[in-house]
Amino acid sequence: MMDFSYIDLIKIALAFAFGAVLGIEREYRSKPAGFRTMIMITLGACLFTILSFRINPSTPDRIAANIITGIGFIGAGVIFKEGLKVSGLTTAATIWVASAIGMSIGYGAFHLAAILTLVVLGTLLLLSRLEDFLERLHQVKVYKVSFSIENFSIQQLEEELKSLQVDFMRFKTIKQSETIVTVYYKIEAKQSGYENLNNFLLGSAKIKAFEV
Repeated sequence: MMDFSYIDLIKIALAFAFGAVLGIEREYRSKPAGFRTMIMITLGACLFTILSFRINPSTPDRIAANIITGIGFIGAGVIFKEGLKVSGLTTAATIWVASAIGMSIGYGAFHLAAILTLVVLGTLLLLSRLEDFLERLHQVKVYKVSFSIENFSIQQLEEELKSLQVDFMRFKTIKQSETIVTVYYKIEAKQSGYENLNNFLLGSAKIKAFEV
């Protein structure tokens, strides 16, 4: 029978608390892996790390190493593609770091786990504002634009893009039917440039559809 000490209770309590801190931030932003998920990840990583010492103290890394593999499957589950946009990468990275925090607690590195939790929380809360600011200054997006070649052409579309003062590069052209053509562009602009571009695409009767 394995020994159980008050240190284990402290580790479990800390894993719960640190996971809850990260989970609250993710839950507030309505991300796929929220409050309960982050707690389960830190608790699970912590417990597996504790067990890795108890089962075979001479090679504690055998179980702990597989935690990373298991967390990879969970992280992959929150990454999904919406049209041309991939989302969930930050949540997947947070899951990965949450498991590292749980493992740190399981090994007894409480101060390291606390510092890492604060750093991650600061990154999610504070640096997101910096990220938003930088995105307003410059962004790179992929646009998928469809139109009828009966009353519009690629050359005319690109003339409109030039007038909107956005940098663009056409990298794919697909003929959907006898009359409908879909063109893919990589576009670089400020936030105001994207707003003008979206207003043009939404307001033009010649544009059948577009996707970002």
